[in-house]
Amino acid sequence: MDKLFARLAVPEFLQNRRLRGIAIMTAGLAILGIVLSFLLNWIFGLVVLVLVGLATWGVFNTMAEIGADTTQYISDLSFQIQQGGQEALIRMPPGVLILGDNDQVEWLNPYLQRYFEDQNALGRPLKDVDAELAQLVTDTPPETLSTVKWRDYRFTLYVQPDFHAVYLYDVTHYQLIQEQYDNEKIAIGQIFLDNYDEITQSMTDQDISNLRNYVTNELSAWVQKFDMYLKQLDDDHYFVLAYAKSLAAIETDKFKILDTIRESTSKQNFPLTLSIGIAYGDPNLNKLADQAQSNLDLALGRGGDQVVVKAADQEARYYGGKTNPMEKRTRVRARMISQALQELMNESDQIFVQGHTQPDMDSLGACLGIRRIAKMNHKTCWIVLDQETVHSDVQRLLDDLKDYPDIAESIISPETAIEKATDQSMLLMVDHSKPSITIAPDLYQRLENRVMIIDHHRRGEEFPENPLLVYIEPYASSTCELITEMFEYQSQESEPINKVEATAMLTGIFIDTKHFSLRTGTRTFDAASYLRSAGADALEVQQYMKENVDSYLQRNHLIELVEFVNEDMAVVTGEDDQTYDPVTAAQAADDLLNMSGVDASFVITRRVDGRVGISARSLGQINVQLVMEDMGGGGHLSNAATQISDKSVTEVKQQLLDILNKKDEPVGEA
Repeated sequence: MDKLFARLAVPEFLQNRRLRGIAIMTAGLAILGIVLSFLLNWIFGLVVLVLVGLATWGVFNTMAEIGADTTQYISDLSFQIQQGGQEALIRMPPGVLILGDNDQVEWLNPYLQRYFEDQNALGRPLKDVDAELAQLVTDTPPETLSTVKWRDYRFTLYVQPDFHAVYLYDVTHYQLIQEQYDNEKIAIGQIFLDNYDEITQSMTDQDISNLRNYVTNELSAWVQKFDMYLKQLDDDHYFVLAYAKSLAAIETDKFKILDTIRESTSKQNFPLTLSIGIAYGDPNLNKLADQAQSNLDLALGRGGDQVVVKAADQEARYYGGKTNPMEKRTRVRARMISQALQELMNESDQIFVQGHTQPDMDSLGACLGIRRIAKMNHKTCWIVLDQETVHSDVQRLLDDLKDYPDIAESIISPETAIEKATDQSMLLMVDHSKPSITIAPDLYQRLENRVMIIDHHRRGEEFPENPLLVYIEPYASSTCELITEMFEYQSQESEPINKVEATAMLTGIFIDTKHFSLRTGTRTFDAASYLRSAGADALEVQQYMKENVDSYLQRNHLIELVEFVNEDMAVVTGEDDQTYDPVTAAQAADDLLNMSGVDASFVITRRVDGRVGISARSLGQINVQLVMEDMGGGGHLSNAATQISDKSVTEVKQQLLDILNKKDEPVGEA
């Protein structure tokens, strides 16, 4: 019907369906009225006919005018919209670039032409016009808003591949404001002189004054160089305020102030080291200050002479930590910890003590030492141990403990420990501080608000949130050494440490110091002397350290697979389809250090649990702890390890080699 009316010479408004309907209905009513009028009276009918004719003529003319006006309005509006769209495309602020099939520039609006200045871009490949812009267009995901830097400007870039169109909106002004805001975020730092008290004990007042002035001058020059604020709070404590921009600059500089002060003071025979904790990223200054203090505690817990930079919701970044921790704990601290431990035990109904997974002699020896201290305070102590996963030396000790029923009965499984635990129980984590490697994770979760830590490893980022007491001394040779020192400050009226406990603890010290050749100080020999006087049997120590024939052959097999990296590093890669005991791998790493020219060794093997483990050792010139931390592990400067899941031995080896072969400053080099 619409097509028929369009072909007939009818008024234009009748081609509109709605107007045509109104016209037909009106005409029908008019005809009905005329017929009724003639039926009543023919004169009245003529009058009505004339009136209806005049009205129809007027209505048709009016509707024709309305239709014409509407058509003209729509036509004008369409023209204005089309003209406006063209004007907007040409004049609007966003730059518009239309590309051909081969990325030739087919059209660009005048706004974008300004950035090309007088350069003729039409008809030329975009990479010939501007290679940088062409690369940005290629790298930008389609139909995604991306902020990019082009020349000296910042743009929001949008690529529409269906129309071969590229849109660029200049956001330089707003981006510079954002960058200024980010650069001026506040960072708070705490600086602590690690061994200031120990060094100044034997110095004259004049030398102390000179040392203090030297350190303050060096720090002042350092903060002025990077536009920071420094305030001395105490003789060995400083406060730092900086912008995020300054923090980025000193991170790029790798905190060389640590090396400057350490090397300068070492030349004057009083080696002084710094520990720094820096926090950023939180608008709440109180939380920022708390995080800075926490970061400083983490740096000190890792042995000092290093920097920890961390925001509340990000992983920590470590700098420094290239030197062996200096022995700076005192017997006063050992006495205070011993007394605090005694008070905590008296407040608890029972004590649980546990080491790390795959426990060694230091771990189990420390557990036996804590149990003896608990007995001295008349408290029940349970040693949590999974006896199904122990090494041969630990198994020999467990066999000997059968002759001591009271000790053997106090060794329980993780499942039994969960059943016995109450809200008033206390858990001691010895020889480790990471909840993820503890023997009984469920027990830790049960008693996480009543946890004490005694450890000699450097503290890592993973750490219990609210421990009752923390005794971490990276300067100690072993956890057994730390616990041995506590016996002196316990009640001497109760039953003293017995022979098997003393032998186990001495074995822990002996193994961790590699026969008293590594990480030993005067306090180590004092502890060993105490244990020897308490009945420790040197022959039994040798018995516990014996290995079976299979382990000996496996260790020699691993050593035969040695490869050398960077001339002074030995790397051993075990077979991917064969499992090795972690202790065997660790012993192989130790033996490799006895080879001429080997300063560090790494043994990579498949473990029984399916993960790939790395045992890393060094003589102190190379910090293997930093290398292992890059791979998710940790440890000491000269003794570290990691375990990696879902990777083959070959893949882990390649990851290790990539870290060792970094072209910039070698990772871990002291």
